[in-house]
Amino acid sequence: MKSLESTFVKFNSFFILFINPNHKLKQFISVQDAGNINALVENALRYKNAPLMDKTLGTDKRIGLIFLNPSMRTRLSTQIAAQNLGMEPVVFNVGSEGWALEFEEEAIMSGSGVEHVKDAAPVLGKYFDILCIRTFPSLKNREDDYSELHIKQFIRYSGIPVVSLESATLHPLQSLTDVITITETFREKRRPKIVLTWAPHVKPLPQCVANSFSQWINAWGEAEFVITHPEDYELAEQFTRGARITHNQDEALQDADFVYVKNWSTYNDYGRIYCNDPEWMLTNEKLQLTNRARVMHCLPVRRNVELSDEVLDGSNSIVTQQASNRIWAAQAVLSHILKSK
Repeated sequence: MKSLESTFVKFNSFFILFINPNHKLKQFISVQDAGNINALVENALRYKNAPLMDKTLGTDKRIGLIFLNPSMRTRLSTQIAAQNLGMEPVVFNVGSEGWALEFEEEAIMSGSGVEHVKDAAPVLGKYFDILCIRTFPSLKNREDDYSELHIKQFIRYSGIPVVSLESATLHPLQSLTDVITITETFREKRRPKIVLTWAPHVKPLPQCVANSFSQWINAWGEAEFVITHPEDYELAEQFTRGARITHNQDEALQDADFVYVKNWSTYNDYGRIYCNDPEWMLTNEKLQLTNRARVMHCLPVRRNVELSDEVLDGSNSIVTQQASNRIWAAQAVLSHILKSK
């Protein structure tokens, strides 16, 4: 990915990364906010090698983690990343601990919403230095979900940097983690072949992770990227443009270096399950088509539905490594925001 945000300069046979100090990270909700992806990845890997090297960067700073939906890895990894930088993280679960929020402008609040975001967000902006938000789509109305109203309203009214911990359409911290994991794992001097494959599930799931992964891999521009899924499971073209798309999973898996497994519901006839063919589950037999591909999944995973035990517990699986890298992705983003202030 070409960018003016950073550059590598060769000095005495070593490459030194210089990051453009003029690139300010004021929010992090999509790949458009990332600047130079490789620079962000390299910074994350530096934190992985020395987690506390910037342990005073966030001294006397407070970060709010606001959850409108459940989380485990996202919540814990972001808390740890903030603490590694010296910040004080405060977690608040809106659904179980606070008032139901209203997000629509000019709403007549005679329904379930008790407090409007335009009243709540400015207060949070006074309590915290950085605000992190996690919210999911309803999967009922595509126009509403893809408007990203919830996170945009926090950005509009809080007055401080906002980080997405997953939104209605995207999961940028997960996708940065994925690029970090691919970068540190693949050491050959060629472009890797990366396959995103749909997998069966017991219920309709959002398109967030698949959208985001597609967006980041296409923007990264350093891989051959293939998306495979049954008919009727097309993702929004704004995220997949640049990838090769096929309904033939075996063809897609041929010579793959990485296979990212994820379920998503339909986009066009929004939020539905049409096909739940168990033949789409990844197995060791299917991995024989690949170039000893590393297998990725964002977790949580439905064993023996999305992925077989033999794959998850086998030597090809890097899902644990991938999940552990969530800390370093969050730390790289938070440190960049702190340095941009």
